[in-house]
Amino acid sequence: MDLLTHAWPWYVTGPLIGLVVPLLLLAGNKPFGVSSNLRHLCAIGAPMKPAFLRYDWRGAGGWNLAFLAGATAAGAVIGWLVPSPTLALSTDTARDLAALGITDLTGYVPQSLFSWHALATWRGLAMIVGGGFLVGFGTAYAGGCTSGHGITGLAALQLPSLIAVCGFFAGGLAGTHLLLPLLLR
Repeated sequence: MDLLTHAWPWYVTGPLIGLVVPLLLLAGNKPFGVSSNLRHLCAIGAPMKPAFLRYDWRGAGGWNLAFLAGATAAGAVIGWLVPSPTLALSTDTARDLAALGITDLTGYVPQSLFSWHALATWRGLAMIVGGGFLVGFGTAYAGGCTSGHGITGLAALQLPSLIAVCGFFAGGLAGTHLLLPLLLR
């Protein structure tokens, strides 16, 4: 199996993700999550900072910013090494997407939704701004994102993380089955 062009099996990726928690404990009980990086970036670069952004981002998230930079760099390298990926979708998923008008599944994301041409439309702008707002509001309201709650919060047996993860899944299902068909038709 070619590790760059085929999906890794769950029994490999699951334990690799599971190793994050003990490694973070060994590194000094570091918190993990990706959504807080936007706050750190705003705390670094915002010229007039509201009270929410006035904190020591170096102590709070310096290592997490390094993680984000590494994940971004890894994505760029993989995008360069695997320029024409093929999505492995079930026939039912491909059929459901085709019913919504999404037929070009030759890249990582459908070009009919994620291209400069598609984003330059009112629908594309509404989807990217609305989606960004919902994700930003949801992670701020939940006190973290899916990676923070789903990986470290659940591993620490935190009830708020379990509630947040259930909310993330319910929101994802509602968005997929209710909101997305309304936006794409």
